[in-house]
Amino acid sequence: MRRAAEQLQELLGRAPESVSAVKPTDNGWQADVEVLELERVPGTTSVMASYRVSLDEEGELLAYERIRRYTRGQIDPRQ
Repeated sequence: MRRAAEQLQELLGRAPESVSAVKPTDNGWQADVEVLELERVPGTTSVMASYRVSLDEEGELLAYERIRRYTRGQIDPRQ
């Protein structure tokens, strides 16, 4: 996951803050990574994004897509 986070940071120009999900796939791994997209004051209004990344068995990034944007203080209504 560290290597994938480094690769995602290189592509986005922003450091991932956390990994919210990881699961194995037939070809490697899939993970959801949370990234700070726009920092605001107060911090609860900062814009976050969830990216879904696909990794091969060695942890190399194969693909990524942004699946959600939200404010840091927002509670997920799906929970």
